[in-house]
This record gives sequence, C-alpha cells and structure tokens, in this order.
Amino acid sequence: MAEVVVVASFLVHPGREEEAIAALTPTIEQTHDEPGCLSYALHRDAATPNRLVLVERWVSQADLDAHLGQPYVAQLGEVAAELLEEPPVVYFCSPLPVGDPDKGIL
Repeated sequence: MAEVVVVASFLVHPGREEEAIAALTPTIEQTHDEPGCLSYALHRDAATPNRLVLVERWVSQADLDAHLGQPYVAQLGEVAAELLEEPPVVYFCSPLPVGDPDKGIL
C-alpha cells in the first residue's frame, strides 16, 4: 500500500491557542504509539498565530483508517466545536516524490 499524508488546518478562536494545543497534546502523544504512524507533527502558522496545522504521515490508508477510529480522535470533535472558529480543513494526499529522493518527500 502507498503512504498517506494528511494536512489538517485548524483556525482557533483568538486567545485560545494554548488551550487548543493542550487539547491536541494527548491525542498526538497517543498517536505516536500507533502502528503505521510515521509522523504526526503540530505546527503554528507564522502569519496567523491562531492557525494550527497538523501534518501526518501514515504507512497506509488502513493505518490511517484505524487511527481515525480511535476514541481519542473522536473526542477531538467535541473539543473542536468549542475552540475553532470554523470547521477544520483536511487534505488527504499521496506523496509525489520529485527531485532528491531524501528531500522530495516528508
């Protein structure tokens, strides 16, 4: 199976960024232990500090599907309704390695 990359963008209500990071932290920590998780990394947008971006890399779609079924992932939906200004924007991607094989893929 092919690797899957997920990019999720969250626009948090201003002033609630640290609360959102705290809410995401347990899910991130548990996800790091899941089979098939190659990376699961949180970032803050430099231009829009209340935008958090999660970049994920999975061995396969099956591993991602198993992750999405975890109870701690479902709980984030409840928290998101309170902390986010808008629904998350999520992209499910297939890597296209171009150029240097070590630098052309996450």
